[in-house]
Amino acid sequence: MTQRIEDYALIGDLQTAGLVGRDGSVDWLCLPRFDSGACFAALLGDENNGHWRLAPKGAGTCARRRYVPGTLVLESVWETRTGTVKVTDFMPQRDEAPDVVRIVEGVSGSVEMAATLRLRFDYGSVVPWMRRTNDHRVAVAGPDSVWLRVESPDAVPVKTWGQQFSTVSSFTVGAGQTVAFVLTWHPSHEPAPRLVDPFEALRASVDDWQEWSARCGYEGPYRDAVVRSLITLKALTYAPTGGIVAAPTTSLPEDPGGVRNWDYRYCWLRDSTLTLGALLSTGYVDEAAAWRDWLVRAVAGDPSDLQIMYGVAGERRLPETELPWLRGYEGSAPVRIGNGAVEQLQLDVYGEVMDSLRLGREAGLESPPHAWNLQLSLLGFLESTWREPDESLWEVRGPRRHFVFSKVMAWVAADRAVRTLEDDPGLPGDVSRWRAMREAVHREVCDKGFDRERNTFTQYYGSDELDAATLLIPRVGFLPPDDPRVVGTVDAVRAGLSRHGLINRYSTKGPSVDGLPGREGTFLVCSFWMVDALRATGRVEEAKDLFERLLELRSDVGLLAEEYDPVARRQLGNFPQAFSHVGLVGSALALAARGAAG
Repeated sequence: MTQRIEDYALIGDLQTAGLVGRDGSVDWLCLPRFDSGACFAALLGDENNGHWRLAPKGAGTCARRRYVPGTLVLESVWETRTGTVKVTDFMPQRDEAPDVVRIVEGVSGSVEMAATLRLRFDYGSVVPWMRRTNDHRVAVAGPDSVWLRVESPDAVPVKTWGQQFSTVSSFTVGAGQTVAFVLTWHPSHEPAPRLVDPFEALRASVDDWQEWSARCGYEGPYRDAVVRSLITLKALTYAPTGGIVAAPTTSLPEDPGGVRNWDYRYCWLRDSTLTLGALLSTGYVDEAAAWRDWLVRAVAGDPSDLQIMYGVAGERRLPETELPWLRGYEGSAPVRIGNGAVEQLQLDVYGEVMDSLRLGREAGLESPPHAWNLQLSLLGFLESTWREPDESLWEVRGPRRHFVFSKVMAWVAADRAVRTLEDDPGLPGDVSRWRAMREAVHREVCDKGFDRERNTFTQYYGSDELDAATLLIPRVGFLPPDDPRVVGTVDAVRAGLSRHGLINRYSTKGPSVDGLPGREGTFLVCSFWMVDALRATGRVEEAKDLFERLLELRSDVGLLAEEYDPVARRQLGNFPQAFSHVGLVGSALALAARGAAG
């Protein structure tokens, strides 16, 4: 039976990540990178597409679980009629090869354990050849090789054998006894990597994560939720480059059984400003600088070729492909890898890049020498294209339109250039030129993107539809929060896009602007934007109430997906979602800044 999305917990090593279910099964893991082929893909198919279950024999789901405080080390506890056992799952930050470590510890009584390792490379499609080598089981198929070994300092006997193209283990642990499983990936043509000591790796992982968490400079209300979200953002960071993926998964549905299934294992420019702000505001300057540097490298080049997303190392080619052998989560097909939206025109990203680099400059991050010239180049291209229609930040797959938020972000691009030149007149650039552009964009948006009868900004010029992205108008400085047009927009979005008190990004009733069939859940980051908009327009208690309701939607280990279905009361979309956690951090800090949280 398919587990709910929120029944999974995240483990990772800052280069990739896996999802562990409440039943003790690792059902998703891509090796060696976030965007590599999955060797466990049961999440999007069934157990024959690869998984690794470790749990008491015959047991269902664990009785309780948690992360070790301040870490990404997961502890799951099972209570059986014969005793209690704890399984600790984590991925050590790698020196050489990626490892998954699973340590079984008897708590009381004695518990018979069972493990099934079913490796299926290339997203569940390739069955490897298994062999024994010394104390290891080795799986090889093409470029991939995985080594499995078992250790027990208490000499617990572990029986392991092959069965139906899987590796099965059985053993019994008593109170105080431990057994460790270590799974290590490496390229099949290279020698086996250095062995990791699982128990030392556990101590080091806890120490490393807790040391990192202790650096959080935020000491206000909701601190535990903020720290957990920051840990999640750190876990979604590709350490070699500083890029932050939107999520570690692909094709978890926005509409179960439908076609709204996308690959989020890439880095989106639209996330840049809010992510940078969250990191800087909580004291993680090194991480912010690494993300900013990734951004500068990724966007370097012809400004007309600026993409909305890139690979974790800045790769540009992310072709979208369907995997027909995977049935999809709860039958949500097709399963996709790559993302065709990479080829779209989304004018808002120019504003987001300019805003991010301005924010970094204001925070004192040392700017690369070529960054300003790059910005001028981007702005010069935008100057000639901002009047064009685009696909918007929501990556609609319908016709291009003049989306209001895209135009607002064009204003942001010009505004940030003006402010930078005013602060540093020695920089090259024609400040009067960018002032003129800023004024032209502002005038057009207020003229064509505002419905005077309803007192609200609309989704696109001439439209009756609303867009939750317009909640960001006061945040980016396009209009002050006390402007009647801002208050009217907040009220209109709240009335028109609210679903059981949470916020849809736009309407999907009838023929949708995105060109896709079906509906979707409420967008969690949009609900956090509503928190911020309510606070900014003086409705602090209402903002606080909504924020605390959103906190209650997190999973038992504090994670959020992209969306939430308030009717079925379940999370939807790729998981965990960086943007949702960025929204949580931003709203918590905003409420604390106004003394709203108690």
